[in-house]
This record gives sequence, C-alpha cells and structure tokens, in this order.
Amino acid sequence: MAFVPGGVFTMGSDRFYPEEAPACRVRVDPFFIDEAPVTNADFARFVAATGHVTCAEIAPDPKDYPGMLPELAHAGSAVFTRTDRPVDTRDPSQWWRFVLGADWRHPCGPDSSIDGLDDHPVVHVACADAEAYARWAGKALPTEAEWEFAARGGLEDADYAWGDELAPDGRMMANYWQGLFPYANTLDDGWERTSPIRSFPPNGYGLHDMIGNVWEWTSDWYAPPKIERKAKGSCCIPANPRGARRHDSFDPQSPARIPRRVLKGGSHLCAPSYCQRYRPAARHPEAIDTSTSHIGFRCIIRVG
Repeated sequence: MAFVPGGVFTMGSDRFYPEEAPACRVRVDPFFIDEAPVTNADFARFVAATGHVTCAEIAPDPKDYPGMLPELAHAGSAVFTRTDRPVDTRDPSQWWRFVLGADWRHPCGPDSSIDGLDDHPVVHVACADAEAYARWAGKALPTEAEWEFAARGGLEDADYAWGDELAPDGRMMANYWQGLFPYANTLDDGWERTSPIRSFPPNGYGLHDMIGNVWEWTSDWYAPPKIERKAKGSCCIPANPRGARRHDSFDPQSPARIPRRVLKGGSHLCAPSYCQRYRPAARHPEAIDTSTSHIGFRCIIRVG
C-alpha cells in the first residue's frame, strides 16, 4: 500500500460530463491505499481462505428483477464483445452480453480461464464481493473523494492523473481503447482487455492503474452531485464528503429497485471516440449486484 497524505483539492470537473460538475474544493484525511487493483492472485487467496462465492456464481432470483427473461435466471455475468462494424453507441446492448458461466475465474465465459492472468485485475466482482474481500483484508473501499484525491497524485485540477495531455508525446499512459469503439481497437497500448498491474507509469503517489484497465468500486452511493461541496472561492471547505443517500441512488429508468454505487477510473473500454472517462474526475453509476468484465476494485486503510 502507499501513503496518501490527504489535503484540499478540486473535486470533479466542469470540462467534460455533467455528472462531474460542479468542480468544488473539498478536503480528505490521510489514508493508505493499494498501489494497484486487487489481482486474480489476490482474490484467489481470499476465496481459498474464506470459501467466498461471488454474485456472478449465484443464479439471480427473478422476483428481484421484474420482467427478467427466464433464460437469464442463471449464474453469469456481463462480458464485452467487440462488434464487427460500427454501431449506434447509444445502445450498449450492441457490445455487452450476459454470458452464462462467466465469473472471476472464467472472465470471457465458461471455456475461458485466468491461467497466466495472476497479475491482472480481478473482474466480474459485484460490490458485495469487493466489500467481502476488504473486510477479510482488514481494509475498506474508498469513498469517491478519497479515490479521486489519490488518483490525482498531487496534481491540482489536471484532466488526467499525469497532466493535461492524454498521450504526451504519443506515450500510452494507461490501458484504454484506441480507435473507433466498439469495433476497431488499434491496440496502441498493447492490450485488448485487462493488462497486468503496473504496466503503465505510476502517478505522483506511486499508484498504478488509477486510470483505465478496470473501473473500481467505491463506497459512495451514486446520484448527480448533491454532496455538501462548496464552490471555488468559498471560505468553507467540507471535510471527507460523502455521496448520495441510498434511496436516491436507484435508477429511475429501471423497474428493479437495486441501489447504485459510484465507479471511478474508467477502463480498457473507455475511448476518445466514445467514453472519455479515463480521468480522475469521471464517475459512473453501477448497480451493486452487477458484475462485468471491466470492473474491479482496490482498498484503503484510513489513518486514525
């Protein structure tokens, strides 16, 4: 783990997506944070010690999901599938498939495995799986503010974890999608899906993969920014802000009443042509029961 000193910083951004605004000054206390996402090897040790069964390995109860198709009432998880041509990027169902038998041991489906992927981030973990690992390890999931402060690496209000240029001098600084999403990936960064942790330079706090590779769970409920922040120039700076209330996190477009948490960091599927969320300020809602092939996590230990 690496020590993050805490302090005051500008959280959010007014330059990209509306859910990141307004950019405001907040303060966080010091903490230790994992230098990289939890890996397959890490998670395997946890499962061996506890017998934990992930959400993706348990068939969902149709009573919890109004309108669920019978064929989906089986254990599985969402797997990204590259399309063979341009598609309407407003419709994620074009590239996401619910694959029976997909789980952390079988990231692309039952015929796949994590052999040779020990140092890749674990995926297909729902929020409860990440929390269970954190408890076992004597740690916790970070808040959104803690995560974002750590990701910035000491840089104030920079667009990326390394500055204001996505690929300085053409150098790939993170695992994200290059090319036209979701069908043409030029693989300039060398990776189609996840990459081994520490494949890219650390930020100013010595942290790897805070941007790209996999989205990461936080402990905050998701809603458009309503936390007690203060605008730039205010004399009062809130300390250790938290996100929305649980009952405000439900997706108003979904009949299933499943609360959502904030994901941070973007993933290998974020692209300049589609989802520019490979930035510290970026945030995304995810239902707590959902696992995918591009979501992982890391943990923290708070000081004091």
